[in-house]
Amino acid sequence: MTSMIAAGIFLTLLSGGMNGLFTLPMRFLGQWSWENVWAIFIVGSCLLLPAMIVSTTAPASWNVILHLPMRLLMVALVTGFAWGFGAIMFGQSVSAIGISLANTFVLATSSALGAVLPMVLLAPQKLKEHSGLMVLAGVGIEICGIALCGRGGFLREQSPAGLETQQRGRLVGKARPLGVGFLLALGSGVLSAVFNIGFALSHPISEYGQRAGLSLSASTNLIWVIMLGSGALANLGFCGYLLTANRTFGNFSKPGGVKLYGLSLTMAALWGGSIFVYGAATTRLGPLGASLGWPLSLTTGLLVANLAGIAAGEWNSSPKQARSWMFCGIGVLLVAIVVLSRAV
Repeated sequence: MTSMIAAGIFLTLLSGGMNGLFTLPMRFLGQWSWENVWAIFIVGSCLLLPAMIVSTTAPASWNVILHLPMRLLMVALVTGFAWGFGAIMFGQSVSAIGISLANTFVLATSSALGAVLPMVLLAPQKLKEHSGLMVLAGVGIEICGIALCGRGGFLREQSPAGLETQQRGRLVGKARPLGVGFLLALGSGVLSAVFNIGFALSHPISEYGQRAGLSLSASTNLIWVIMLGSGALANLGFCGYLLTANRTFGNFSKPGGVKLYGLSLTMAALWGGSIFVYGAATTRLGPLGASLGWPLSLTTGLLVANLAGIAAGEWNSSPKQARSWMFCGIGVLLVAIVVLSRAV
């Protein structure tokens, strides 16, 4: 049991690291418009990768999905579709305010809601036990870290406008006022939490798959295939609208396309892979797998994303005080990771 939990924590941290890094290639995709990048990313992460994983590990999964009771199917479809709009907002917020701040606010909001609500809905008695209290404490510490990082972000916004605009311009998409970017990030965080809530509520799908002869891992993947496919519809619909309205279909045939496709698919592999790694982690973390794994994974993602943003130069033009607040926030996030890992 101890080795299984240790493996679960390791997979959770790996999932968070992949999640925190997946937006980094957006810094090198400026030759395309946002909708070009996001369309390839969604096709790769939500359609191609899940189909490949399921087809190679458990081909019988497709037949199980076809015979799922409609009431089970609808939970995954509806929550996946709602998450899809959160993913759109997230992609827009990264372009608007950068990797560090977007990931901080999106992942943090999603982490807090996605950790507490599944526990309230599915295991309220855990709120008074050691594991539940440690999850709540970890989420509370995480929120403090978010506040510190947010303070650093506001101070960074006060740096010289010319340098800030030049810095943002390296990201695919367009910069927006900080307030608009934060609203996009907040909306994305709320809807992204629905992703984990939907996963927790869709566990009967996994049980159905196991009764049909699938392994625990393959049965968990059933949930991801359905939710990701449903979320892809919302994303690709929005991308299709932008591609038509902005007349950017032609970007797909621009010179240097191999590099651009490769970077977009790298994003897809990192994020899509992180979802399946997270699913494998929750099966090893016990009854509170979704409530514990989600904040632990996303807190790790927050940490990695902020470090990636710093390494990518997003904070070079910011005053020393802004960087100090950000580093303090990162330190608090590290404490949150330790506290959450003690919940098992």
